[in-house]
Amino acid sequence: MDTELAEVRALQAEIAALRRACEDQPAPWEEKSGVQKSFQAIQQFSSEGWKSSKDLKSQLGHLESELSFLSTLTGINIRNYSKQTEDLTGTEMTEKSIRKVLQRHRLSGNCHMVTFQLEFQILEIQNKERLSSAVTDLNIIMEPTECSELSEFVSRAEERKDLFMFFRSLHFFVEWFEYRKRTFEHFKEKYPEAVHLSEGPSSPSMVIRSASQPGFELVIVWRIQIDEDGKVFPKLDLLTKVPQRALELDKNRAIETAPLSFRTLLGVLGIEAALESLIKSLCAEQNG
Repeated sequence: MDTELAEVRALQAEIAALRRACEDQPAPWEEKSGVQKSFQAIQQFSSEGWKSSKDLKSQLGHLESELSFLSTLTGINIRNYSKQTEDLTGTEMTEKSIRKVLQRHRLSGNCHMVTFQLEFQILEIQNKERLSSAVTDLNIIMEPTECSELSEFVSRAEERKDLFMFFRSLHFFVEWFEYRKRTFEHFKEKYPEAVHLSEGPSSPSMVIRSASQPGFELVIVWRIQIDEDGKVFPKLDLLTKVPQRALELDKNRAIETAPLSFRTLLGVLGIEAALESLIKSLCAEQNG
């Protein structure tokens, strides 16, 4: 995933360079040095020289196709990107053959329905032996979204200045979010009388109500969690809401142990089959 994201950034920069070269072709009366300057931006990304505007446009189309493929693969689409470079190398560093460069990057894009803006700085230090780089500042701006569970993760990514963790975890979070949404919509359409979504399809919970037993409800709470290492995973819990009289009559403690039984059911059947089994058992009681 990290490699794919790095490739997306490289392709984005290369496309920008090729666009400038296509748009700024020198007039015949301009000096030869001007022509050479126009192609410097391209040469830093590719060792192959381009002889005509047709070659440049052909390569531009090819790179845009690759970028489109990577965006489809990862779900991440970069719309705008800019970069500024500042040379921080001092006289003493130059004498020691040390080069210090600060890169300021800004980009905006989206991962499916989640829109974001990033501002980050990368400090590069190069000497005779090696080149090292590190993200020294990261600011993430998320557009208003129905994914309220992302806020804590975004703060953690900013604190750690972990750019790749942000993209990787965002990708998998959105996949789980869309899966939860599709699953809840499916059961709402299949069992419209029993299933209720208080906050619509994007709701983090699904309520199953018994028409034959007023006051009896099962609530599925489906959270999407991101741990300290950026791993994304679902966490489903079952909550029960039953009249006090039903609790008193429940001698086998079936209601009390229902949450634990649901966890076991999830492990055996998986999410969709476990939810289906739960809803069917309630509907069977209503029809019985």
